Amino acid sequence: MKALCWYGSRDVRVENVPDPHIINPRDIIVRVTLAAICGSDVHIYDGYIPSMERGDILGHEFMGEVVEIGQKDGLQVGDRVVVPFPIACGRCFYCQNHLYASCDNSNPNAASLEALQGYSSAGLFGYSHLYGGYAGGQAEYVRVPFGDVGPLKVPDGMTDEQALFLSDILPTGYMAAENCDIKAGDTVAVWGCGPVGQFAIRSAFLLGAARVIAIDRFPERLHLARRANAETIDYEEEHEVVARLKEMTGGQGPDSCIDAVGLEAHGTGIGYLYDRSKQMLRLQMDRPTALREIIQACRKNGTVSLAGVYIGLIDKMPLGVAFGKGLTFKMGQTHAHRYMRPLLEKISGGQIDPSVVITHRMRLDEAPEGYRIFADKEDNCIKVVLRP
Repeated sequence: MKALCWYGSRDVRVENVPDPHIINPRDIIVRVTLAAICGSDVHIYDGYIPSMERGDILGHEFMGEVVEIGQKDGLQVGDRVVVPFPIACGRCFYCQNHLYASCDNSNPNAASLEALQGYSSAGLFGYSHLYGGYAGGQAEYVRVPFGDVGPLKVPDGMTDEQALFLSDILPTGYMAAENCDIKAGDTVAVWGCGPVGQFAIRSAFLLGAARVIAIDRFPERLHLARRANAETIDYEEEHEVVARLKEMTGGQGPDSCIDAVGLEAHGTGIGYLYDRSKQMLRLQMDRPTALREIIQACRKNGTVSLAGVYIGLIDKMPLGVAFGKGLTFKMGQTHAHRYMRPLLEKISGGQIDPSVVITHRMRLDEAPEGYRIFADKEDNCIKVVLRP
């Protein structure tokens, strides 16, 4: 089969690789009908995720048709399914408490992650050997472990493009907003208007926010945010984002702030240059440019929700500011399984249309160019989907 494989920083190739096969009775094999390039994939593409090996198959946002089942598990050959990006056993303490991204049993390389972090999280599709070394879904076929737990059958009336993002970015944006504990009348600020940011904006309104203020620098992303009724700030035009947010909120600041950017944040001024230089020299793993701004901007006793991926040590964090303001932080990989069915119902009911973020539709053979366009934010690119 064909699959997109990683060979180094900014080097991904479509290769012929062996077809996957059933290893465990709880496995299923899915013929991929649609996959997507995620912002988290760009961190791999840019060389920031450790433990990648040459030839690893990428991709954790995918859906398709069941073509083989290890044992009878409620699914049937021919079912159309969308697959959540974390791999969860369904039986451990964390899965039983609906904390699927913390599954104790799905990462065969748990010892490596425990050595770095103290504990291991769940295995992830296509996301390095720290997270299990699982082959990803930017391919013609993929093995899905614990097929009796993760994959969700898609109803006939729903298109692939409507269902695909249940795999990751729609639940991620929704959980980011849910973590804000939004009250009626709240103001929520969202840093980053990429796909996750767009769904965080829409989810915040669904959960009762009166105002959402979106911060970015790309006109096409800010335009899409305004289509969802968000107010917007272009941080390249208004360098003092914190001051602007205070002005827009009567001096108080937003009730909650969502970081939908993560470890490759852009910015302006000396602080951004400091972060970028240290990251390039690998003296720190992440660029916390947006996170520092969020800590400064959020109102006293407000909530900071991190949806963007962070991977390691960072420098010059204003922890004293966060302590003094009494901020609450919520973060972590998305427990996608928990949200897939409720969000599917919202899609079916017309409350949200995930396909609005798609700007580029490409063949799997074109994936290397899709990565380049998405990573470099060219051609007004917001989201790339791939069809094998």
